[in-house]
Amino acid sequence: MTTVLVTGGAGFIGSAVIRHLMNGADYRVVNVDKLTYAGNLESLASISGHSRYSFEQVDICDATEIQRVLAQYQPDIIMHLAAESHVDRSIDGPAEFIHTNIIGTYTLLEQARQYWLTLGEVKKAGFRFHHVSTDEVYGDLEGTDELFTESTPYAPSSPYSASKASSDHLVRAWHRTYGFPTLITNCSNNYGPYHFPEKLIPLVILNALAGKPLPVYGRGHQIRDWLYVEDHARALVLVATTGAIAETYNIGGHNEMQNIEVVKTICQLLEELAPDKPAGVEQYQDLISYVADRAGHDVRYAIDASKIQQELNWTPLETFESGIRKTVQWYLANQAWCEHVLDGSYQQ
Repeated sequence: MTTVLVTGGAGFIGSAVIRHLMNGADYRVVNVDKLTYAGNLESLASISGHSRYSFEQVDICDATEIQRVLAQYQPDIIMHLAAESHVDRSIDGPAEFIHTNIIGTYTLLEQARQYWLTLGEVKKAGFRFHHVSTDEVYGDLEGTDELFTESTPYAPSSPYSASKASSDHLVRAWHRTYGFPTLITNCSNNYGPYHFPEKLIPLVILNALAGKPLPVYGRGHQIRDWLYVEDHARALVLVATTGAIAETYNIGGHNEMQNIEVVKTICQLLEELAPDKPAGVEQYQDLISYVADRAGHDVRYAIDASKIQQELNWTPLETFESGIRKTVQWYLANQAWCEHVLDGSYQQ
């Protein structure tokens, strides 16, 4: 049985990856998560008691503890998703992003390399280190027809994206210098169940249900490529298990939309799915509130995902229309999870 160690497995994407891995019978999963504000073990309640699942509350910057976990569980694959990931937080306080995303990735890489050197010939040959990154490392797209490819030059705009770009460079250097078997994926904006409510889509859903303003930066004309998180999880496991060593794969949802379109689509779905509105609200769209734009805000991201489609036969199963409907329905059906996040009790 293949043992997969997932860092950041209590986060939004990490928990989706773990749920996907645990759906089959082929994997033993070790979840390594520090449990910062974005780590929520309630997102893994459905598999938490399973004999093939283990959880270790460990900081990836703690070399001694990472060394212990690697020696104890002997993973065949490491999927590295642990990261500080919220752009606004990186603007307000970049130090934590530098520490976790750069120092943490270095620490994990070096401890994993030392572990890899101890492996027997067969296990060493099959070992893989999969680093999960973001399309934000590429910066901004100028025109309406350009797409990010795996060879697009890096031009990060925020402390967050700069720290992720740095971690990508470290991963490539560890392969080039040491022959360490690495893979990198860069994904577009994710959405779906269990998303922490500071991000746009869950924030809009929960604010609308509470009758609160729906904040939109600028005029909401920023364009993003939206990827349903379960489609992303499938792609990540596919890359980790079958991708070519030293390769980079861009993962996108083929769903470019302006932020304001996303917000209005959610409002329209809520009119249908949650017609009993908060007091004083005639239409959910009336709650839209335009706020000052984010500093250094990139205008457009869009992924060319043709490489992963052609080489690994992956395409997203969800359109934005199907995925956003599933997402809104999930939040309506899982109010307890939402309440525990909003009141902080999920951290107890």
